[in-house]
Amino acid sequence: MKRVKYLLHLFLLALLAANANANANRKSYIVYMGDRIDDGVSTSLLHTTMLQDAFGSESKSVLCSYRKSFNGFVVDLNEEEAQKMAGMDGVIYVFPNGKRKLHTTKSWDFMAFPQQVERAAVESNVIIGVFDTGIWPESQSFDDKGIGPPPTKWKGSCQVDLSTNFTCNNKIIGAKYYRSDGIILPPDLKSPRDSDGHGTPTASTAAGRLVSGASLYDFGSGTARGGVPSARIAVYKISWVDGCYDADILAAFDDAISDGVDIISISIGGGAINDYFEDAISIAAFHAMKKGILTVSSAGNDGPGRSTVSNFSPWSISVAASTIDRKFSTKVQLGDNTIHEGISINTFDLKNKTYPMIYGGDAPNTTAGYTSRSSRFCSLSSLDRDLVKGKIVLCDRIGTGREPFLAGAAGTVTRDQDRTDFTNSFPLPTSCFNLVDGNMIYQYINLTRTPTATIFKSTEDNDSLAPYVVSFSSRGPNPITPDIIKPDLSAPGVYILAAWSELSPVSSIEGDKRFGTYNIISGTSMSCPHVSGAAAYVKSFHPTWSPAAIQSALMTTASPMSSGINLEAEFAYGSGHLNPLKASDPGLLYDADESNYITFLCRQGYATRFLRLLTKDNSTTCLESTNGTVSDLNYPSFGLSISPSKTFSRSLKRTVTNMGSPLAMYRVNLNFPTGVLKVRVNPDVLSFTSVGQKLSFEVVIEGTMDESLVSGSLVWDDGEHQVRSPIVVFI
Repeated sequence: MKRVKYLLHLFLLALLAANANANANRKSYIVYMGDRIDDGVSTSLLHTTMLQDAFGSESKSVLCSYRKSFNGFVVDLNEEEAQKMAGMDGVIYVFPNGKRKLHTTKSWDFMAFPQQVERAAVESNVIIGVFDTGIWPESQSFDDKGIGPPPTKWKGSCQVDLSTNFTCNNKIIGAKYYRSDGIILPPDLKSPRDSDGHGTPTASTAAGRLVSGASLYDFGSGTARGGVPSARIAVYKISWVDGCYDADILAAFDDAISDGVDIISISIGGGAINDYFEDAISIAAFHAMKKGILTVSSAGNDGPGRSTVSNFSPWSISVAASTIDRKFSTKVQLGDNTIHEGISINTFDLKNKTYPMIYGGDAPNTTAGYTSRSSRFCSLSSLDRDLVKGKIVLCDRIGTGREPFLAGAAGTVTRDQDRTDFTNSFPLPTSCFNLVDGNMIYQYINLTRTPTATIFKSTEDNDSLAPYVVSFSSRGPNPITPDIIKPDLSAPGVYILAAWSELSPVSSIEGDKRFGTYNIISGTSMSCPHVSGAAAYVKSFHPTWSPAAIQSALMTTASPMSSGINLEAEFAYGSGHLNPLKASDPGLLYDADESNYITFLCRQGYATRFLRLLTKDNSTTCLESTNGTVSDLNYPSFGLSISPSKTFSRSLKRTVTNMGSPLAMYRVNLNFPTGVLKVRVNPDVLSFTSVGQKLSFEVVIEGTMDESLVSGSLVWDDGEHQVRSPIVVFI
């Protein structure tokens, strides 16, 4: 069933791509008409008349008219229409509206968060604690030029290590490593220095300085930057070559909360959790929340299966990974001159040289006891080195490329029914295909006496469908409390250019000779620091806001996403796609503090005795008479799990705090499928008289659920702010 759903997901993705292409290729064109008109004729009217003459009643609007120094205008056209315009009297040239801009690494600009965005004077007082594999301090992303000494609230320290030449500066103001059992395995270093390459890019994505000319072998070329370039970074190395241990995670949180960090960014998770307080990150995040520290965590890379999300406590943010408008394609030319286009980030240039091809299933390492059953997948040690050396190997699974690389292959081509919406770097020339194209390549190998091929260097293309949640990103619902929608929102997590450890090869495969200062990485590990950076940005404008308030601001200003691509809807992308600029001025907040979460835990079934131990407050009491359900937590989204085919009526209560105009009046806007369920809001107008005032409302949902999921949104609108919350009803 999982495979059927996933194939349906891929089919719809391809269908939407076809529709997008059909729309053509419609884009902005400049119609250039030479010098300006001096005879008193209205230029704007002339341009409008020209469009009417060319296309009749078909609706086309002039997007911009040039009339002061020269004559021309901008209009949306497809290629055929542009050719027609080029043939009209008075038109000198028609050409696409190409983009000329300051170069960028895309992800922050893709979210409409440019370098020149307004910044708070106290941004440098914000400290992000990065929990990961350490950091590469020499990276230009962490240069401290022009940054003053650490803020006085900082109480942490730096584990200076002379053996690895590790020191901190005014950008990296603290760094520690944690290994409770003391066992450090190679290639790990007993130091906060990053030898893996995971912690450096997450830190630079959240708070890296501006670095022009950054790229991975000319891919993604532009200015690398984090969300808050002036903010400080505190490094907590908790992850090692053999994993990340709960003891070390808790020790790092313990320090970080005391050290004075404002935001904790942790791109770590995994494992089945059946209780919020059996999970180290959930526990630690709860205590961070009590001290006013927001924990931002990755949703996990175990998608697209249902309830695969990790890090789903309501007092932390769980971030899904979505695409940006960057993708990579890699062509393979076979010996019969046919060309097939796959995907990979292939920096290698074979200069059109062809190599013999072989199918992995025909090259098992029989000496070591392997058969074609494993060698077809190019599993570790499964290939016969003598048979594959110097050849391009076709593998039946997208792996890391480690085995063909170690066996001496010249390149790999893969065919797989899984993931075709993203790819990685490989240690040798590689291109990845779905089963359709992959089978054509297999047939060529099978039917040709001496099959050959070459693999071209990748090309960087535009992904017009972005943003959508990538297949690997873990999905909801929340395994413990389904009515708390997780993940909370999505952020860029595919093909992100970021700083890199110079001790780790580009592909992270030992033996790969390519090293660099920047790399292109995918994963919810990369989407998480985007939200961490955005949270720090909000914090810089509102230092006194609670973690829940910052979370609310990020969620209710997120841009809506399409369930047409992501069939799991909010269980894929939560409240939508991160919009950092809007988050600093959300209008209304769904705030919560420790007492709200304690009430939630009471309704979740936790006993008074347990909660008193948790809070060390003997006044904490869970009363049997406590009204409401877990879905009444003052959360920025609305989730409701319902039994199938049973008529129901449920009320969900919320309270919002006014942070906009003192005399703001918000009217409700309900966007919900008609004829399925009845949804109403009471009251439907919220009239405030002061900043900080709180008003409550309820959402009543009635009907019978015959579908697995129905979703829409509730928007409070005062004409300036649109405070949007998803409503998800599911079986």
